[in-house]
Amino acid sequence: MTPRDASEPNNRWTDLERPPLNAAALRKALVRAGGLWSEVQVVQRTGSTNSDLVARAAKGLAEGAVLVAEEQTAGRGRLDREWTAPPRSGLFFSVLLRPTEVPVAHWGWLPLLTGVAVATGLSRAAGVDTALKWPNDLLVTVGGEERKAGGILAERAADDGVVIGVGINVTLRENELPVPTAGSLALAGAVNTDRDPLLRAVLRSLEEWYRRWRTAGGDAASSGLQETYAAGCATLGRVVRAELPGDRSIIGEAVAVDGDGRLVLATEDGVQEPVGAGDIVHLRGV
Repeated sequence: MTPRDASEPNNRWTDLERPPLNAAALRKALVRAGGLWSEVQVVQRTGSTNSDLVARAAKGLAEGAVLVAEEQTAGRGRLDREWTAPPRSGLFFSVLLRPTEVPVAHWGWLPLLTGVAVATGLSRAAGVDTALKWPNDLLVTVGGEERKAGGILAERAADDGVVIGVGINVTLRENELPVPTAGSLALAGAVNTDRDPLLRAVLRSLEEWYRRWRTAGGDAASSGLQETYAAGCATLGRVVRAELPGDRSIIGEAVAVDGDGRLVLATEDGVQEPVGAGDIVHLRGV
């Protein structure tokens, strides 16, 4: 057999600083009796791991399926924004959850729960300080500036499932960033950028928080989720602009995350207005 030329774009040895994930080792570490994760699949390339799992969920896929891609060609963020990154430069994965015993009214906490889990896992495994921008961005500090290093996208799957997609920039270099406001764990000074232990840490943290939240019947307060999210949320205490559907916007101080996971803004009119969906722009600290 003739080995592929290392200069080919999708060859596993094109960039020796970005080795491929070890799928067998990940399955051995994460899939166990009584655990949440039922399967871990790693694919070299796909359009969107979220789209793939949503389609499979409709055919009865079991809860706890994890799909990881070394490269996504049609990755999506919130508001249908495109998510692009070089192959093996980050963690791009989706998980299928079926929280059937939790009232659907509480499911809106799942993206925030995932944010807490990701931040916790990366703090342990990468040794980098992270913060959360409401509702679903992961922030790191690069050169004294806040930059987005990750995002979360939750989508309903069939009638009783939710697919949660996570994208994290791990080793992106400055000249590879899609926009100047983007960042990566490496640029933030992470002590570890080996994607295998990072993914294991994030998925174990997600399993821990998901079980805690589910055991509490989806109650964010009694599970400790609401308090933990607020403690790590960089949006709280700042003046922000909420860009809402219908070309409406609100400017106010972000003062709380309420029991439904909504961001509460205190406006200049003395009104506290909860925001459940929209784009948040950090304007300044208070």
